[in-house]
Amino acid sequence: MNLKPWSVVLGGGLMGRLLASTLARNGHRVELFEAQQADAQGAAARVAAAMLAPLAESAITEPGVVRMGEYALSRWPQLLQSLPEPVYFQQNGTLILWHRQDQAEARRFAQLIARNQQRQPSLPAPVALETTGLAEHEPAVADRFAQGLYLPGEGQLDNRQLLSALWTDLARQGVEVHCDSPRDVTDFSAGAPGQPDWVFDCRGLGARTEWSQLRGVRGEVVRLHAPEVTLQRPTRLIHPRYPIYIAPKQDHVFVIGATEIETEDLSPASVRSTLELLSAAYTVHSGFAEARILEVLTQARPTLPDNLPAVRALTPRTLQINGLYRHGFMIAPAMLDVVMQWVSQHTTELAQSFDMRFDHD
Repeated sequence: MNLKPWSVVLGGGLMGRLLASTLARNGHRVELFEAQQADAQGAAARVAAAMLAPLAESAITEPGVVRMGEYALSRWPQLLQSLPEPVYFQQNGTLILWHRQDQAEARRFAQLIARNQQRQPSLPAPVALETTGLAEHEPAVADRFAQGLYLPGEGQLDNRQLLSALWTDLARQGVEVHCDSPRDVTDFSAGAPGQPDWVFDCRGLGARTEWSQLRGVRGEVVRLHAPEVTLQRPTRLIHPRYPIYIAPKQDHVFVIGATEIETEDLSPASVRSTLELLSAAYTVHSGFAEARILEVLTQARPTLPDNLPAVRALTPRTLQINGLYRHGFMIAPAMLDVVMQWVSQHTTELAQSFDMRFDHD
């Protein structure tokens, strides 16, 4: 009699939920161990804008990550289609704005991403916008800005809807979930008699007991309800000190962020950083003045020394997936498919196509 493969997933954040759901859909018996509760309060994925912006991010990351982001733009709709709850997904491009005093910084940014797009011509080319073009793409900001840059094809999704839908899907597929149950990879011996066939460590910073190079990079976001603001796509404001992003979600909810601090301090956001975020948002659209602050959130993103993601095979059947840094939602589908390729074929061709580090014997 053929028994289902038995897989254990450690960590119930974005990567853990996505992997557990996919394994179950592929015929595995899955157990998921989460150190906290189902609401993902401790997960970096809960404090995120979930933008899918490979060309915009090419200004600060490597070409392999950009390729992973491009891959995810077509992969996310497929993944979302299989979930039992709707998840907001938008692919309406990214708008880049700047004030007159920041034109030099904007010019440098535009030149950089133009070069990056030429290296990866499968991505749509950026489109320079003057007054008329800006009014056509984003009329809500046309009275405040004379120039902009439009990056076609980029997208976003709702991170919290996705986490909830994945959790519901785990229950629907019979995944055995253990909350308040922290585990280490050393608690299991994958492939041994009476042990799981596979163990997948997706604990983020919780995996430092086995992966000492991991560090936390603090991020801060403000969630607002702004009924007077209508933006049709994620908008980034170039500034030499705090380049911010504004990601519009459903029902006039906006996620605003910028800060990236080399610390794992999870204390509340400072007055200075909160004021900078809110003031910058107000310069984009005056309607933010009457917005209501829903949350001011902080979290530390799991990051490796080179700021790039990686997979490590501690044994052929014990994998650690980590280091997604600020690109979690943008690269998670690529990471998922790399792991599933290893499970089914024991090869890493897909990882090689992304220049992804995959350490194995």
